[in-house]
Amino acid sequence: MLFHDARIYQIVFLSLFLGVGIATRDWSLQPLMIGTLFATCCSVQWFASVYLTATPPLQSLPSALITALGLSVLLRADHVSTLVLAGAFAMLSKVWLRVQGKHIFNPGNFGIVAALTLTQDAWVSPGQWGEEGWYVLLFLGAGGLVLGRVGRWDTSAAFLAAYASLEAIRNVWLGWTWDVWAHRLMSGSLLMFALFMITDPRTIPNARMGRLIWAAAIALLTFFLRNVWFISTAPFWALFALAPLTILIDRLFPSERFTWEERSLAADDKEAITDALLPAA
Repeated sequence: MLFHDARIYQIVFLSLFLGVGIATRDWSLQPLMIGTLFATCCSVQWFASVYLTATPPLQSLPSALITALGLSVLLRADHVSTLVLAGAFAMLSKVWLRVQGKHIFNPGNFGIVAALTLTQDAWVSPGQWGEEGWYVLLFLGAGGLVLGRVGRWDTSAAFLAAYASLEAIRNVWLGWTWDVWAHRLMSGSLLMFALFMITDPRTIPNARMGRLIWAAAIALLTFFLRNVWFISTAPFWALFALAPLTILIDRLFPSERFTWEERSLAADDKEAITDALLPAA
């Protein structure tokens, strides 16, 4: 593989999505807004690394960049101060809200919810990506590559399968045609959430069984919030509400905790074995 750290793939693909969105969807994103998010996330992460956690700043830089990119793609605001708040809360949540060294909330999700609840200036547009088929292929291809590298594809599969099944039952109950069902699942924002936010290996349950239960619970709450309370940003609120459930699930289903260092070493070992099995040129 080109990169041993899966976070590099996330950075590359999220950068691609941001560029494609600006070029094809006319989000009217200002360079100042994007720069503010990057400066806030990176500076707060540097401060936390040096003064709060005593970890090498460069080791945490990829995570800061991923959070900044995720917020740039999903969050909108009219004022720079709102984005500073979102970026700062996102990064500090990794330090302040931990249980036995594990993050409770996805940083990007926490920053979005903080901006939505603490200001009247922020919003998330679920339809900003539209429903074009080539967006779906782009997200699935990029997301599949990252999840295959991280080993958390089961979480996305469980969420999408559960949510699609619930929407199918509702579709049959209401007597709608299947193109309505497909339209509700072809949201670019929903796929980005399923492939890049709900799968953060540092905040989701450690055991596979726990991840399957957790993802299905988020799908159920998302379905309820979207179809009963008609909340367009339902996935983000569902993830925020059920994130603390990982604490209980990790106790019920004990398993080894994910670390980026071990995943990189495992990738190195796998590549070395593959090279050894290949015939010499």
